Amino acid sequence: MRPLLEKKIPLALVFIIGIIMTLQYFVPHPISQTIYDNSLMWDRAIASMAYIMAIVSFLRFHSRRLKDKNYAPYSLVAILSFAAMVLIGFIGGTGSDSLFQKMYNNMMVPLQATTFSLLAFYMSSAAYRAFRIRGVEATVLMITAFIIIFGTTTIGNYVPKMNEIVEWIMAVPNLASKRGIMIGVGLGVVATSIKIILGIERNWVGG
Repeated sequence: MRPLLEKKIPLALVFIIGIIMTLQYFVPHPISQTIYDNSLMWDRAIASMAYIMAIVSFLRFHSRRLKDKNYAPYSLVAILSFAAMVLIGFIGGTGSDSLFQKMYNNMMVPLQATTFSLLAFYMSSAAYRAFRIRGVEATVLMITAFIIIFGTTTIGNYVPKMNEIVEWIMAVPNLASKRGIMIGVGLGVVATSIKIILGIERNWVGG
């Protein structure tokens, strides 16, 4: 009974819904549009359940870590902060002038800015390793990066034709590479979707 509920029924549902959603995309009919609209409503309902699962997972994870002396202070702060924000949001609301919004703007936003500031150092280190001249490709990458960085500064605006060169790099080679990456990502998504619909990829049900 357990394999039936945990694997066979989910695989059957994914196969049926995947085939229906694939076919409805190529069938321009009111019934097909109705199926699509209803599926979007179901998607919103299921997504809301994901929030509940995330909260439960968060509390279970940090509750277990309270038993570990090394991580207990951090988990305690995480749980208390979560509980405080929930209570403040329910009691005082989440409007623009509420305490909830003030705490978010004065605590959450600076913390996010601090995190991204730390990431800037890691990005600088990665850029240094990538831009070291070790071949033709690295040389082209370094020259292009230098032109883009220099062209977007105030000094670059005084160099003749610099803005045109930067715009050409961004609009032609950069856009072409981005489209190539997006095409690759799209093909990967299609291949993975087909594998999941056909039941070849079963990691999401435990293999």
